[in-house]
Formats: sequence, structure tokens, C-alpha cells
Amino acid sequence: MPQHDSATTQAPDIPESTETGDDTGGTPFSAKLIAVLALLAAVAPLAIDMYLPAFPEMAEEFDTSASAIQLTLTTFLLGMAIGQLVFGPLSDRFGRRPLLLVGTLACAVFSAASALAPTIELLAGARFVQGFAGAAGIVLGRAVIADRAEGVAAAKLFSLLVVINAVAPIIAPLVGGVIVTNVGWRAVYWVLAGLSVLMFLAVLLLVAETHPVERRTQGGATAMLRDAREVLRNRRYVGYTLAYAFAFGVMFAYISASPFVLQNVHGMSTGWYTVAFTANAIGLVIGSIANDNIVRRIGSGRTLRIGLTILASMSVLMLINSLAGPAMWVTLILLWCTMSSLGLIIANATTLALGQAQRAAGTGSALLGALQFLLAAAIAPLVGIGGEDTAVPMAVAMVVSGVIALGAMALARPERA
Repeated sequence: MPQHDSATTQAPDIPESTETGDDTGGTPFSAKLIAVLALLAAVAPLAIDMYLPAFPEMAEEFDTSASAIQLTLTTFLLGMAIGQLVFGPLSDRFGRRPLLLVGTLACAVFSAASALAPTIELLAGARFVQGFAGAAGIVLGRAVIADRAEGVAAAKLFSLLVVINAVAPIIAPLVGGVIVTNVGWRAVYWVLAGLSVLMFLAVLLLVAETHPVERRTQGGATAMLRDAREVLRNRRYVGYTLAYAFAFGVMFAYISASPFVLQNVHGMSTGWYTVAFTANAIGLVIGSIANDNIVRRIGSGRTLRIGLTILASMSVLMLINSLAGPAMWVTLILLWCTMSSLGLIIANATTLALGQAQRAAGTGSALLGALQFLLAAAIAPLVGIGGEDTAVPMAVAMVVSGVIALGAMALARPERA
């Protein structure tokens, strides 16, 4: 039998293993379906990072500023956030599979439109719709897992998605750099269009419907709004969702500011920065792999609290280091520990949040992902406020996000019997 936190009682409709570990690590998913879910999870980091090496070339071709090119990233992130809010609730009414097919096909079309865009304005618009359509894969991939798995099995699958999201940003700029150098930046979007077509075919052939008709929302927009209101009234869901989103905020503060902090502040070369970025991503992978064994022993809830405590502590130490005149090796160690702790957070926060929204997993997944990407879009410009020669803005953003994430666990604390 699983071991329980002594102060934990379960909500009546939430499986016991959602909060604590159980002894079964198997999942109801075939290897082929897991591969499809991994591909769906990889689209966002690939679409974000593959074209980064092309920024100078794009600015020259469009005869525009770097900030205008950066806007194409912002519109993509906004599209991802809004798309999740649309596809998630709709899937609670119409099912996961048809909306996955629509989303992946539209993502392919607007990836091609991005490749053909004659102006920066049209490119930004196409990127918004590309992100909106691509959101279906992310939000509905999570919902499919929540439909069929719970407890340790769900945490194991979400950990796999975390690994994919850690590895993809490492591979994407390298692959994108090769494509841009040899073929040009527009070819990046043709590759993304091809991957989207592959996703469409994979969903068509391998993904069965996981949300049965008898569990679907009835009553149109009013019922979907009712579901959203019901999910947001669940204090524990809100707590886990805030912990997830603000922990991701720490990660995005690092992603947005680390090129300037490590290269401008600490004087690293581009090559050594790539090594450091890769090492931190490997730390996230190691944390995600370790998460499976830790959850089996002490449960998702305790593991999440440990991860959030480490995250907030490392962020505070990062701020102290930055204010004291940052030492490079201290910065590197703290960043590695911070990224590694996210391996104990992201999968468990997702598992526990969606465990609180099982009757409307699409809506729960949508709200979780939308907040994640809205925070990412907000944090990206904030970490550059102090200029390119200071680590303080990054550290401040990490501390604020980390402390809020840890504090959100107070909302997730179950009621005493």
C-alpha cells in the first residue's frame, strides 16, 4: 500500500495515488503512443529555438530592427497561451482526437505560411497562428495523459515530457544553425511544417479518443465557462498551477537572461556558454529521471515541496551572489542546482494539478499552460531592464517567481478531516 503524508486527506473525487506514491510504475500507454505524445511536446521548444540563429539574417532581409524580429517570438508565445485556453475547454466537449487533428494540420499550414511570409508583419501574424494551432498538441497531450493515467504512472509520463522539453532546446539551435547556414532561415519553417504533418499523421493513425462521450461537457460555451469556474474554485488546483507556472517562470528568466549574464557579465565565449547551457539542461534531465524513484518512495506531494524549496533557496543565493559582484563558478553551480530542481517540480505539479481537474482535464490543462506561457512572455522583457551587463534582474525575477511558487503550496494544502 502507498504511504501517505500524515496530514494529507484526499478530495473525494481524486485518486489516492495522485498525492502520494504507489507501487505500480506501469502506464496504460503503448510505446507508439508515448512517442506521439513526446513529439507533440517537442513542437513548442523546437518552434521557439530552431530559428534563433537566423535573427541577424532575418533582420537584414526584412531591413528591420532586432526588436521587430523578437516580436515574432512574442507573438508565438501569446498564440500558445491563447490557443491552450481555446483547445482545452473545447476538447472537454468535443473530445481530444478531433481537435488534435485540427490543431496539428493548422500548425502545418501556418508553418508553411511563415516560410513564405514576404514581410515581418505577416511573419509575426503567421507565427501567432502557428503558436495558437500548435498549442493543441501541448494542452491535449497533457489531457490525454490525465484521461488515462494517475499517480506514479502520470508523474512518470509527465517526467518524460519534461526531458523532451529539456533536450529539444539544446538540439533546436544546433539543427537550426545548420539549416540556416546551408539553406536559409525560411527552410526552418519548412522543417517545422514537415514535423507538423508528421504529427497529424501520427495522431490520425495512432491516437484513439481518450475522453468518452459520457464524460464530455454538454451545453456549449456556458457549460465550458462553468467548467473553468469550477476548476478555478478548486483551491488545490490553483495552488499546484501557480507552483507550476512560477517555477517555469524561474526557468524562463534563466533562458532569457543567461546569454547576457554568462557571456557579458562573466566573459564566457559562445562555445563555453553552449557547454554551460547543455550542462544545465542535463541537470534538468537528471532531476526528471530521479523524480520517478523519489515519487515512488515519498509521493508526488512531498517531492514537489522538496523541489520548490531547493528552487527558492537557490534563487535567493543567486540574488546574493549577483549583488555581491557575481563569481562565475558560484553562478554556474547555482544555475545547475536550480535547473536540476525543476525536474522534481514540473511533472509533479502537473500531475497534482490535473488530478484536481479530472472531470475537465482539458480545461485544467489549458489554464495551466496558458498561465505558463503568459508568464514567459512577460518575464522575457523584464530580465533585460537593467541592461546587458548585470545579473541582478535575472536573479530578482528568479527570486520573485521561486518564492511565489513555494508560497503557492499553502493553497494546495489539503483540508484536515
